[in-house]
Amino acid sequence: MTDNESLFIGRLSVLAERNALIDRSLYEKYDVKRGLRNANGTGVLVGLTSIGDVVGYEVEDNKKIAVPGRLIYRGYNVEDLIEDAEKHNQFGYEQAVYLLLFGELPAQAELDHFKQFLGELRTLPPNFTEDMIMKAPSADIMNKLARGVLALYSYDKNPEDRSLSNVLHQCIELISRFGTLTAYGYQAKRRYYDGKSMYIHNPLPELSTAENFLRLIRNNKAFTEDEAKLLDLALILHAEHGGGNNSSLTVHVVSSADTDTYSAIGAAVGSLKGYRHGGANIQVMEMMDDIKENVKDWSSETEVREYLRKISNKQAYNRTGLIYGLGHAIYTVNDPRASILRDKAAKLAKEKGMEDEYNLYKMIERIAPEVIYEKHGDDKKICVNVDFYSGFIYSMLNIPRELFTPLFAVSRIAGWSAHRIEEIIAGGRIYRPAMKNVLKERPYVSIDKR
Repeated sequence: MTDNESLFIGRLSVLAERNALIDRSLYEKYDVKRGLRNANGTGVLVGLTSIGDVVGYEVEDNKKIAVPGRLIYRGYNVEDLIEDAEKHNQFGYEQAVYLLLFGELPAQAELDHFKQFLGELRTLPPNFTEDMIMKAPSADIMNKLARGVLALYSYDKNPEDRSLSNVLHQCIELISRFGTLTAYGYQAKRRYYDGKSMYIHNPLPELSTAENFLRLIRNNKAFTEDEAKLLDLALILHAEHGGGNNSSLTVHVVSSADTDTYSAIGAAVGSLKGYRHGGANIQVMEMMDDIKENVKDWSSETEVREYLRKISNKQAYNRTGLIYGLGHAIYTVNDPRASILRDKAAKLAKEKGMEDEYNLYKMIERIAPEVIYEKHGDDKKICVNVDFYSGFIYSMLNIPRELFTPLFAVSRIAGWSAHRIEEIIAGGRIYRPAMKNVLKERPYVSIDKR
């Protein structure tokens, strides 16, 4: 913006802010469920789903009782999915996708056929990479991903067909292509924003989602099986998280308006980008950078605790008072995803010679809830969430930080697709909640009298 434009927008911003403020007491007066949350912290019930469940508490006499966290996909504990994949030395994300979309566990032959189908769809349409990715690179890959999703509408012969078979095909195609869209968006960003070389590799149909992603983001296409298996684990854990999380709810809301698949999924990508949602893992990494820089002795609980107090008191880091990676809307005792990733991080940290850093993470996981309790005096149980360890694992896998949130989308497209199909089949009514207008009508003032 020019100086004049900046001054003009600045004046308008003051006006906009003044007229956007609402007296906080009115929310209580009208019993408004801010953030669609009840007074006891539970979510307002706005729908039914059979896709996923997030268990972190039970409600007795309108009070939340903390219980160990569980993540359920179509009635199955996600830990069982992971254990079965490891037992049979298989990549498990594709099985999780099948389960989420179709509601049943596949037999081996069915899974093999589904993997083959996914593999054949990973390549983008002819000229798409040059026309839609390279010609308009983005500094943020999530915006590039959203644009890519919307652009695929133009390459679909039947983009407005809302039949189940067509929507299912669109969703499977997007699931298959999300990794390619993300990797190519990253390569374009490297070239045009970072001044680095750009490498465009072709995905291989015989490789899993995790293997292909690592192949596409690395200049030499090289990765180890252990690296791919760990990334596959992260993809399984991020694939679904109930219908009430912000991006999945977005899919339901937008789909209920009877729009096309690309518009619904593109909206979900925009939701996931937010720092209060999928973008939180980057916030954790930036906070940890600050802690590592300012705490001289990472093994000193006294030093670490004191610095966390400074962060909580808005005296350090970004001065928001937030310790990122802690707390969750549902999980209380533990986030099962974080627990699984923590155990995997321990093994990888030992291999990478990063045990000191891992021990720092574990110490913060233990004492940060105590610091928060000291500050706020709330007896609510607080645990670290999946974002606390996911970024650390990605960094040990040498995955660039700007890909952390897009990787979330590469996984969550499975859950989004299942929720879109569920809304089309079982919904049938547009979302239309109410908002109370708190500004009284005013007599109009003619322009010559203002």
